[in-house]
Amino acid sequence: MPKHAIPGYARLNRTHKLSAAGVAAAGAAALVFAVVPGSADAQQGHGQAAAQNIKPVAFGAVDNAAKTQQETIGKQADASAQQAEKDAAEAKKKAEDAEKDAKAKEEADAKAKADKERQEKEAASRSADRAAAPAPKTYSNDLDGWIRESLDIMQKHGIPGSYDGLYRNIMRESTGNPQAVNGYDSNAQQGTPSKGLLQVIDPTFQAYHVEGTSWDIFDPVANIVAACNYAAATYGSMDNVNSAY
Repeated sequence: MPKHAIPGYARLNRTHKLSAAGVAAAGAAALVFAVVPGSADAQQGHGQAAAQNIKPVAFGAVDNAAKTQQETIGKQADASAQQAEKDAAEAKKKAEDAEKDAKAKEEADAKAKADKERQEKEAASRSADRAAAPAPKTYSNDLDGWIRESLDIMQKHGIPGSYDGLYRNIMRESTGNPQAVNGYDSNAQQGTPSKGLLQVIDPTFQAYHVEGTSWDIFDPVANIVAACNYAAATYGSMDNVNSAY
């Protein structure tokens, strides 16, 4: 320890040290005025004046230091508060952004799920429609098939006739040959020979042609349907025809 050290001085804080320094300065000033020659009253007066002058200086320094320290602490507190407010705002924004992203993802997932379900439902519906829809009717490429297809077309167009009536007249007229041509009857002599399964001439075929069938007079189905349409208009039905017509 130094020779003139004050016991416990090292444990004082800055404010205490400044106060101690001021007191020490005041004591020193008092000693100076005590040794100056003069009357006792003068010496006492000078000592009091010195003490009065020193006290404001010492405590003024302490007040300034404390004020500076308070200002520094205040600034630090303000800065900390501003930083905390900034951090809170950033955290709030991050939370809001995260919530928006989560909501957007939830909506996207829901839409994707709905689209998938709709597509699956549509696919199932199409499959059900295909399963429920009857397969297209097919006909054999022979006299039996030609008659049956002709009867279905006739039914759609309201043309009367039966399987037996068609078969009987076909066998009499052409023996079931769709390419048959009569080159010796009266029609042939006039230049319009009878043709096909039911021996129809061209003007009659064109006049009684049924929509949706071929315009080829040798087409078996087109020939039968046109002939039956003519017979319905003339005789009431092909079933009523029992000879050349």
